[in-house]
Amino acid sequence: MTKAQTLEALKNQLDSFYSLQQVIAIIEGIAEPEAKTRLDQDIIDDISGAIEKCLDHNNGSDLVDVDNIELSLSYNNQIEIDSAAIEVSNIMHHINGILEYYVAEES
Repeated sequence: MTKAQTLEALKNQLDSFYSLQQVIAIIEGIAEPEAKTRLDQDIIDDISGAIEKCLDHNNGSDLVDVDNIELSLSYNNQIEIDSAAIEVSNIMHHINGILEYYVAEES
């Protein structure tokens, strides 16, 4: 039942311990939760583009643990990367910064 429906139902009730006006005043004082807004495709595209630019701008400098990359030499003297640890905390730091910017912009 919504706030408006509750108020309408109470207006049709008989007085009791509390007066009808007191009950209505109490209910009118209840703050209804704000409706959550859904992201539209334009905002999603903006955020996605901003994250891509941010990660591309860093050019892997702090996105990969370059001190612990494992390499191997293949038969044609080609160097191959066997494993490289991704710095997830650094990536999330960049993403959180972008998301905080968009949340602050919406407020």
